[in-house]
Amino acid sequence: MSETDRFRKQAIATDLEEPVEEARALAQKLGLEPYPVNYWIVDYDEMNELIAYGGFQSRYPHWRWGMQYDRQQKQGQYSGGKAFEIVNNDNPAHAFLQESNTIADQKAVITHVEAHSDFFANNEWFGMFTSGRSDEQVDAAAMLERHARAIGEYMQDPDIDRAEVEKWVDHTLTLEDNIDQHQVFVRRREMGDTDEELDDDLAEKLDELGISDEVKGEVFTEEWLEKVEGEDGPVSFPEEPERDVLAFVREHGKQYDEEAGKAVEMAEWQRDVLDMMRAEAYYFAAQKMTKVMNEGWAAYWESMMMSDEAFAGADEFLNYADHMAKVLASPGLNPYSLGMELWEYLENTTNRQEVLEHLLRVEGVSWRNLTEVVDFDEVLEHLEPPAAIDTITSKTLDALEEVPEEWIDREALEAAHEGEIDVDRYPWKVLTYEGLARRHYSLVKRHNRGFLSQVSQNELERIGRYLFDDARYSTVEEALADVDFTAGWDRMYDVRESHNDVTFLDEFLTQEFITDNDYFTYEYSQASGQFHVSSDEAEDVKKKLLLQFTNFGKPTIAVYDGNYDNANELLLGHQYNGVMLDITKATETLKRIFELWGRPVNLLTIVKEVDDHDIEVARRRNREPELEERGKRLRYDGNEVTMEDVPWEAVEHLAADDVDYDTKPDDWLA
Repeated sequence: MSETDRFRKQAIATDLEEPVEEARALAQKLGLEPYPVNYWIVDYDEMNELIAYGGFQSRYPHWRWGMQYDRQQKQGQYSGGKAFEIVNNDNPAHAFLQESNTIADQKAVITHVEAHSDFFANNEWFGMFTSGRSDEQVDAAAMLERHARAIGEYMQDPDIDRAEVEKWVDHTLTLEDNIDQHQVFVRRREMGDTDEELDDDLAEKLDELGISDEVKGEVFTEEWLEKVEGEDGPVSFPEEPERDVLAFVREHGKQYDEEAGKAVEMAEWQRDVLDMMRAEAYYFAAQKMTKVMNEGWAAYWESMMMSDEAFAGADEFLNYADHMAKVLASPGLNPYSLGMELWEYLENTTNRQEVLEHLLRVEGVSWRNLTEVVDFDEVLEHLEPPAAIDTITSKTLDALEEVPEEWIDREALEAAHEGEIDVDRYPWKVLTYEGLARRHYSLVKRHNRGFLSQVSQNELERIGRYLFDDARYSTVEEALADVDFTAGWDRMYDVRESHNDVTFLDEFLTQEFITDNDYFTYEYSQASGQFHVSSDEAEDVKKKLLLQFTNFGKPTIAVYDGNYDNANELLLGHQYNGVMLDITKATETLKRIFELWGRPVNLLTIVKEVDDHDIEVARRRNREPELEERGKRLRYDGNEVTMEDVPWEAVEHLAADDVDYDTKPDDWLA
């Protein structure tokens, strides 16, 4: 980097010192608890390189980074896409700001980053990588740098063919999403010649020699044969389907030796590469599992800080509004937009329930008559924040003496009276978390003012039937005086800790949300050959969306047998949830896995089939043809891929009765 570039970046960094400091202070006032964040100024090319590397400055040598760099660069050049920042999950986190950003963009990025860092630090799924211990340092940058250095050294080793290392990394990356992301990350156990492994090796050699049962009976004891082959036939392992396919091939796999024409033990460097790639897969898993939640969380708090608390100055707001509009309007399944809408919906529904619970305790009000006897416009007037905290300037500080004590940061207020705090610029400094929640109460915001009154009778009945508190109020005003204005934010923080995208969507993607936001499903018609809208029902929309997030939107594959057909072949099973595998991609994947197993690889799956005659008949009758589900087994033996029909009994265990998401976080975290 030239001296000119260095001085330019230092100047930008100096200008951002105050926004960084104040954004952190505001984030903490709002209840966020982010990791410390180090901010770095980078140019356009450096930003593209960081994005290609997944947010880190050092990664192992591989062609995938160049491909991702080229894609990112072309996106900026030809489609107008611009990367404003990137932040990584580490403690401390590192955020990279592009030097060409305007000051408004930089402020938006900084507030966004603080929220991301809070999510990294407090979401339990991110704690899975550090064995669930929040006090353990992530130090991902150091880990990835070690991996980069180690793989680079293997590539430079004169005794190892560089091309073989590159191919081995390619094979391993095929399985990077085939881990058990719902389990705490545990590093590999050391491989050794245990009795079980020696027995496996002997059984394999017996198989290769083709020794007859008569000879086996003469040479080996019945007890040993039962141990190796099982009382009822060959021994299968694992006992339960193993979703961490990477760990399984690391422990039990071999490499295929083309010259010898058989499987041989992996080299030490090959198992080491598998270990490193598996650790990285677990590290990045939480980010893939929480994309909607995390981006929505960051967008929500960025908007709160930049707009509601005017962190964007008067001369910066239009620029910021344009920035945010572009982010939220991106086409396709936009995690920023969907996530932010869901967080706002969660906040609104929590606040609505809190208000309704108090109104239902007013004398003469019940869930049956509430909408008739309560004036919601008057309720909203009572919920408006007091003028003293709604508008705070250096000239209105005395008015804060009359508001509830828990809303005021007394020490900051005294400093503001002394002129030590610029309260005209940073009014939030004199308020507490409770005061800020009151100041920004969601139900009275302009775009939410109809939310309270749109409650359904079913929802009122649900709330009313489970109110066991006998406390009653004589007036609506009395009831509203006891409303907890932090309820919405408190609930958001609770959800932020325990959920991932699947559980988040499963719980909060309700019919009300889907109707208000015009969500619907569409599907391909076999009869017409076109896509068409199929449903706007909550369950249908939820299923379609969840399929894109379960197992990172990838097929769920597990190991069912490492000694399939008593021949040490690998048997994988596709856990079928109504969506078929892409057979072309599946066959290519089997070829890669063969290299990690060293012996034939099998895959059981379910496909939907229909013949041309049924399609034609359905088209004439203006209906969809009936698709028949059938079992298939793909097999790759090192030379060719074959696919054959199997009885339904062989795949029945792979089919879910319904779309099976396993969406209870308590079960996952147990």
